[in-house]
Amino acid sequence: MERKKVIQAVDINKSFHDPMTVKVLTDISFSIYSGEFVSIVGKSGCGKSTLLYILSTMDTSFEGELFLDGISMKNKKDADLAKVRNEKIGFVFQFHYLLNEFSVLKNVMLPGLKLQQLTPAEIEHNAYEKLKILGIEKQALKNPNQLSGGQKQRVAIARALINDPIIIMGDEPTGNLDKENGDIVFNIFKELAEEYHQALLIVTHDMDFAANTQRIITMEDGRITSIPVH
Repeated sequence: MERKKVIQAVDINKSFHDPMTVKVLTDISFSIYSGEFVSIVGKSGCGKSTLLYILSTMDTSFEGELFLDGISMKNKKDADLAKVRNEKIGFVFQFHYLLNEFSVLKNVMLPGLKLQQLTPAEIEHNAYEKLKILGIEKQALKNPNQLSGGQKQRVAIARALINDPIIIMGDEPTGNLDKENGDIVFNIFKELAEEYHQALLIVTHDMDFAANTQRIITMEDGRITSIPVH
């Protein structure tokens, strides 16, 4: 089966100009395919998070090209990029950013309700199915503040999956968890890649986590210093 290229970076360069010009990313090029579980590692300040912001279309002031699902993200309006983010990218951060005034189920539904492509009943059904994949459907009607840290992060992953994105992007998603919960999250990501052909791109400081992903992109001083071929 031909694997689909979900994201492609072509010669991405980025500088900050305040007040001096500082180059933060230099000649970044790589592709990620469906079903791939890829990690980005490197010391603090090497440009990992800056790169993730660009790849997720949140930062548009860069040189080079970014293709998502084969479509160039250059010169798109903010509203179009917001729609792309909601439809095609799922995000999992170090902190879960769940809303305590809503149930777990409603938190998972929110990006789907925003996208408005399905009825609320269909979105609710899908949200419950995602919670089931992650083994936390029994917590569906609780509020997030009634859950453990590991459970909250699983809810955040379910929320990231609700619109069936082409790629999940994570910024230190296990950085706030103990080893046991970090391993649970890693195994969920691995299962998503292997069983559901989900593409995942995860920025991490955890070298044990990275070592078990399919490919490791290593960065240093704004450059990719090593990237195994697809």
